[in-house]
Amino acid sequence: MRLARILFALLVPLLLAQAPAEARQSGIKLSAEQAQAVGRINDYFNSFQTLRGDFIQTGSKGQTARGVMMIAKPGKIRFEYAPPSALLMVSDGKWLTIKNKFKDTGDQFPLSATPLRLVTAPALDLARDTAIINVADQNGLTIVTLTDPKDETGSKLILAFDPARNMLQQWQVIDGKGRRTTVDLANLETGVALDPKLFKVTLKRPEFKNNR
Repeated sequence: MRLARILFALLVPLLLAQAPAEARQSGIKLSAEQAQAVGRINDYFNSFQTLRGDFIQTGSKGQTARGVMMIAKPGKIRFEYAPPSALLMVSDGKWLTIKNKFKDTGDQFPLSATPLRLVTAPALDLARDTAIINVADQNGLTIVTLTDPKDETGSKLILAFDPARNMLQQWQVIDGKGRRTTVDLANLETGVALDPKLFKVTLKRPEFKNNR
């Protein structure tokens, strides 16, 4: 699977397909209540240096995959898909590598050009770092819809945050063609010890590497 399709399947997909600049949306002016809700999400992301949890990914046609996600700030993240998937996604702080574990090949792209730079940043400020286009309360969850200023695809990212548990519960990505991918999170643990080797990956033959 090529890099663009894999990234569209995760939180971090807003990269390669080119869309007209006018498809992008400007951020709204937040009310005091909305700013407070967004601030709680910022506080959550900024409260930990390491995180580990399970994820279930559901594609636009109902296809599912699951695995384990690990974050070590700044800049390091690992999505390890469970069999039968061959996918492994790892950032070493500079390069984001998507690897086929069976073939030992894959793609690479600068972390700084992906929205993963946001969730692995040492200090996140969604109002500063993204364009927030909606903040709402649904069934006790804070739902924040945003776009990444570096995105050229017309995609949207929707975060579902549970303020009662102070935890990110879900994210959704809607790509420029309206296709929706949902990632549900569970069993999240913060402050865990993670082996630095988890964020190193080698490839026999990188299929794609972009220095942009």
